[in-house]
Amino acid sequence: MNRWLFALPVAALLLLGLLGAWRMLYPDKGEFERVSRAAPDFVFTLKDGGEIAFAPPPGGEPVIVNLFASWCGPCEAEHKYLMEIGAAHPGQLYGVLYKDKPENGEAFLARLGNPFTAVALDPEGKGGLDFGLTGVPETFVISGEGDIILHVDGPLDETSRQKISEALVAPRS
Repeated sequence: MNRWLFALPVAALLLLGLLGAWRMLYPDKGEFERVSRAAPDFVFTLKDGGEIAFAPPPGGEPVIVNLFASWCGPCEAEHKYLMEIGAAHPGQLYGVLYKDKPENGEAFLARLGNPFTAVALDPEGKGGLDFGLTGVPETFVISGEGDIILHVDGPLDETSRQKISEALVAPRS
């Protein structure tokens, strides 16, 4: 009987460990909401000189901000959609080169085409963290008032390209 009493704390600890592992592997959705909140007021340095912030966005018009890197395979895969968005919405697509060297980003864009109005630099990833970035690529649509109205987690596809275009022209209440 006494041996069972010694096993109870071990069993309780094991049960708590399993519960903790389960919560880490399968977190509740929506615990960290990245849509319908203000864009970060982080000031980025532009690749070609100067600075830019997206809260509110330049010109007070809605913009798309795509965080990418030259070392990112999915960034290359989504690039054709960025080219389409840049052509359809001139002056509204901005890139943020995340944790990458400017010369690598420049070579990446020279090879695939540059759809961006301007490219901001985020060599240490601080601006990406302020956006709530979990990994490149990620794309945010920011209203003219500086609110994030759409977030695309991961590489763009035809459906997300269409949602971005709709978000740019949708009236805001």
